[in-house]
Amino acid sequence: MSSPCIGCGVILNDLDGPTHGYMESSPACWSTYSEVLAREYSDRALFERVHRLTVDSYAAQHPGRASAQSIQSVAGHLMSLCAVLEDGASSEWATKVIREAVRIKGRFTWLQPPRSMGSITVVNVWRAKGPAEHEKRVRDWASSVWAAWSQHHSTIRFWLSSVGGSITAPNYRIRRLRLSRLLLVQESRHPSPRIISTLASLHDRPFTEQRLRR
Repeated sequence: MSSPCIGCGVILNDLDGPTHGYMESSPACWSTYSEVLAREYSDRALFERVHRLTVDSYAAQHPGRASAQSIQSVAGHLMSLCAVLEDGASSEWATKVIREAVRIKGRFTWLQPPRSMGSITVVNVWRAKGPAEHEKRVRDWASSVWAAWSQHHSTIRFWLSSVGGSITAPNYRIRRLRLSRLLLVQESRHPSPRIISTLASLHDRPFTEQRLRR
């Protein structure tokens, strides 16, 4: 027999086995996730590129029920997805966001899960052939899960701005600041439409750190 996962909805053959304490899923779905994690743990390069997204996607797609642990979990992992997908943050900085979210208890509230958790699940990643396809499917999965929670994006962005205030600025922000300063120097010496256009695009992009200071 087969049945849908209580979290993501994927239909898998029934399996007797363990599940997570508050990220509710079917035993078969949890087993599939465990195999995906094992694949990433065995490939350091793959782990560094997408493991953060894998964990966040699964957690956000299996929110469980309203409880203190579930509230912290959903909030932390959705903020991490927001930081990586919208702001281009590194996995290291996104992990700091989650740790900070766990540290400051009681600030978040239960977000009503969407009816659909997206069309991509951990099974799609599990079926990947090789590291390159695995990475692509994880990134597609993360984007799909983040889009599924669109009704709460404004709340998640607000939480991220408040939580991130106590975290050191990520490297990607520092690199962009250096680039903008370099372009400013070049513009003062040799103004050009290309430089002006580049500066404008950099200025218009929202940064997590810009939000933090509001």
